[in-house]
Amino acid sequence: MKYLGIDIGGTGVKGAVVDTKKGVFVTDRLRIATPQPSTPDAVADVVRRIAEHFDWDGRIGCTFPGVIMHGTCHSAANLDKSWIGVHVSKAFSAATGGLHVTVMNDADAAGVAEQAFGAAKDNAGLVAMLTLGTGIGSALLYHGVLTPNMELGHIQLNGMDAERYAAESAREREELTWEAWAGRLSEYFQMLENLIWPDLFVIGGGVSKTPDPWMPLIRCRTPIVPARLRNKAGIVGAALYAYKRQQKQA
Repeated sequence: MKYLGIDIGGTGVKGAVVDTKKGVFVTDRLRIATPQPSTPDAVADVVRRIAEHFDWDGRIGCTFPGVIMHGTCHSAANLDKSWIGVHVSKAFSAATGGLHVTVMNDADAAGVAEQAFGAAKDNAGLVAMLTLGTGIGSALLYHGVLTPNMELGHIQLNGMDAERYAAESAREREELTWEAWAGRLSEYFQMLENLIWPDLFVIGGGVSKTPDPWMPLIRCRTPIVPARLRNKAGIVGAALYAYKRQQKQA
């Protein structure tokens, strides 16, 4: 089954048609810069442009960098605050001429993709997907089933949001060595594993492309592996989620 997946980020909006049985792109990826300001109308217009580029008239799966509950946005850390309270699915559907659009949190989409086709494939336990970048995105999957909107990057650690203390942006901002940053990540992962007791940590984000300088330095009892799908995960996960939602509705 082929679905259009669209990954919406603070700097770019990316889309491709996905074979949801194999977890691979069947078209080249299209990237359009996120409009500034990133208002609902402006971003919805980019979604329309991507759908028109692929001459798409089927179902669409979209990621969104915020908490999504029943299609509605409840946080917008990297997009314009005017998104809060907007029914994102309806906005994108209207922009694309009435196409059915499924929307989910971006880290959740990455987790769904990694569970189905990547580093967490066939893991029947509790998987925690964490994306390290400007912040810390998180997704929890148990027996392959997603628990949505787990904002584990905002757990308090040393008197601040964990992502402020341990995200890759903290390493860059404070010019931390790999050893120092791995120490902070160790604190964070140890706190998480004492709360949720996962079977596996899957680490995404740009820094996961080069895990050798830092991942072996992390100290916790839970196995840690880098994500496999990397920058494809959001698009693949969004498309796969749209497929699964259609199957449930059938």
